[in-house]
Amino acid sequence: MAEPLKSVLIANRGEIALRVIRACKELGIRSILAHSEADADSLPAKLADQAVCLGPAQAKWSYRDSTAVIRAAQAFKADAIHPGYGFLSENPDFAALCEAEGVGFVGPSSTIIRSMGDKIEAKKIARRAGVPTVPGSDGAVSEFSEALAIAKEVGYPLLIKAAAGGGGRGMRVVEREETLEKDLNEIMSEAEVAFGDPSVYIERYLTDIRHIEIQVISDGVTTLHLGERDCTAQRRNQKLVEESPSPVLDEELRHGLNEAAVALCKEVGYVNAGTVEFVLDNTERKYYFIEMNTRIQVEHPVSEMVTGIDLIKAQLLIAGGQPLDIRQEDIAINGHAIECRINAENPDQGFAPSPGTITNFRAPGGFGIRMDTHIETGYAIPPYYDSMVGKLICWGRDRDEAITRSLRALEEMVVEGVTTTASFQAEILNSEQFRSGDFNTGFVAKFMSTR
Repeated sequence: MAEPLKSVLIANRGEIALRVIRACKELGIRSILAHSEADADSLPAKLADQAVCLGPAQAKWSYRDSTAVIRAAQAFKADAIHPGYGFLSENPDFAALCEAEGVGFVGPSSTIIRSMGDKIEAKKIARRAGVPTVPGSDGAVSEFSEALAIAKEVGYPLLIKAAAGGGGRGMRVVEREETLEKDLNEIMSEAEVAFGDPSVYIERYLTDIRHIEIQVISDGVTTLHLGERDCTAQRRNQKLVEESPSPVLDEELRHGLNEAAVALCKEVGYVNAGTVEFVLDNTERKYYFIEMNTRIQVEHPVSEMVTGIDLIKAQLLIAGGQPLDIRQEDIAINGHAIECRINAENPDQGFAPSPGTITNFRAPGGFGIRMDTHIETGYAIPPYYDSMVGKLICWGRDRDEAITRSLRALEEMVVEGVTTTASFQAEILNSEQFRSGDFNTGFVAKFMSTR
């Protein structure tokens, strides 16, 4: 058995950096925060055992600078680097650099990150594991003749997706044959610019779907699932509200999704925490694999709240060579949890960013309430990064109580000085359609058009 981690460099910022710092403290691990100049006075920088400045505010010169992060880890004698989410967390070249330099990486190997990050390769792996995938191309498509043949087999509408895309980027819906060639060429060019890889694949565009994902964790020998998260309430492929368990799954579908996620992990030899994402066709009640996120996700607290398992601690223990101390039969889903991503954005102005200084902040409290945030009164939101300022996670004995508690917490929360999405999320939670559980990924857009 390998030696447990004694020190970890956290190459991230905001609430996820704070989340890792807290887990390190509880495990007796020295936490070293690697931050940009813009985050020098942030709460994570104050609470970490040590802090080091990587470089200027711009992420490419700090949080995305692989060499600077590695050198910081070596200078502070960190056993491993926790990348959080975003930035370098799913960068296979960075993970490979860690391996070459002898610095631990809290996550899977560079080979796995590369394989699962390529959506074409990921689909091939899924098929080998017997996991259903959306009908479409078997590999990369680069010629119009190939795209036309696939379209005739699959039918319209189609979805062209960048193989290296993510976060809702690098996708285009094709409604008819007349625009197929133009759309194909344009999305390939966009993929080249955005991801440095022009590869695309084509699949059937499913219009009435839910977004379901399975949280997994593996020590390389034992692979466990922690149930599903329903992330269907989203805008332009960006999640706004997540919940667990899903209000629409029956036990047969739930079992199938869980087993599929574990089978995929075993096929690829996955180690550490990850999320296997699926779409559920509401009409046919069939699920299809779409991608795997080889990192901890923003919405991981939803799974923690219903299972009682600290995923960040598990990540750190696995990275230190410690085996999982639980079995699948030890994991039970208790109650219902809902997470609202609180962004500094104005929903009434097309979700435009709302930068500024927090003049007054009050976190909600009470039974079943968790607020993961790095903001405090007087905190100035930097304009260089993602606009999320916190996550409100509320637990209830059932879905109705979780919704009611979330609404109470959103009302209690105070964030003054900037505009946030909190009031909009309260509208969503209080809507008849959300409460019914009967909606799809187009729900938020439709709700916005009628509010």
